[in-house]
Amino acid sequence: MNKEKLIDIFEKNGIDTVGIAPAGPYTELVEILKGKIDKKHTTGMEEPNLDRRINPKLIMEDAKSVIVCTFPYYIGNIEDANISKYCYGKDYHIVIDEMLNKICEEIKYDIEGFDYKIFADNGPLVDRYLAYLSGIGYFGINNNIITDKYGSYVFIGYIINNYEFKCDEPLDKTCNKCNKCVEYCPGNALKGNYEMNPQKCLSFLTQKKEELSLCEEVKIKDNKMLFGCDICQDVCPHNKNIEKTKLKSFTENLITKLDKEEISEISNKEFKRRYKDRAFSWRGRKIIKRNMDIMGEESVKK
Repeated sequence: MNKEKLIDIFEKNGIDTVGIAPAGPYTELVEILKGKIDKKHTTGMEEPNLDRRINPKLIMEDAKSVIVCTFPYYIGNIEDANISKYCYGKDYHIVIDEMLNKICEEIKYDIEGFDYKIFADNGPLVDRYLAYLSGIGYFGINNNIITDKYGSYVFIGYIINNYEFKCDEPLDKTCNKCNKCVEYCPGNALKGNYEMNPQKCLSFLTQKKEELSLCEEVKIKDNKMLFGCDICQDVCPHNKNIEKTKLKSFTENLITKLDKEEISEISNKEFKRRYKDRAFSWRGRKIIKRNMDIMGEESVKK
């Protein structure tokens, strides 16, 4: 199958940003990843085995290429939202898995013996680096991958597979380095040199299950976000005049604000039942209720 045919299959399924990354190993990442560990610029959610983070063949023995694509989720700014934009629609893990499995089954009609493994922010490889290698985006100072069409409001999915698709080249582009993301980051997590300390990121703090320090609580209270943070993306010039998503999973049946009274009254079990298909539910009711208590009733209502 040629690249044009592959792109056609993706576009028919609503995905128009697709690239091919090589099957590694990406040895150039080793020192970068070790440096993050040494500086404690990790969250504890990363794959602990460095070899698995740089080598697709340790995930799929006969891997020959990696298909990488983006799923845009931007719908505009919602004034009274208290959760991050990526949480408004259906859980992207579910959406990407369903869509890519459907696409891969279509590919099977043209490629005999086609085998694959799908990942969406839940695999061992560094998905943003794959997006860079595949030429579908470039890094911003805020560590996000920026696409020309949808800015950085995109989810990344990748397919490790056993077919040798022709690889794409990284884009010869960078963000404009205005450093607005550094200036406005509420946690001072961004270093201004493409490095960040994720443990200071407000999005991480709203999901942190360990006890919060007083300083961390103040950051949550001041920024009035129950789950996630969009500030470094909202102030980014590359996200101005971008196209909105057309994916129904991210435009229909939206939740943009969680209600304090509801969350306070329902059980943990009921929370999971109601919101099991939402990205903000993975940490459970307890963490969101904690953040609500930190913000106080008045702040939540604003």
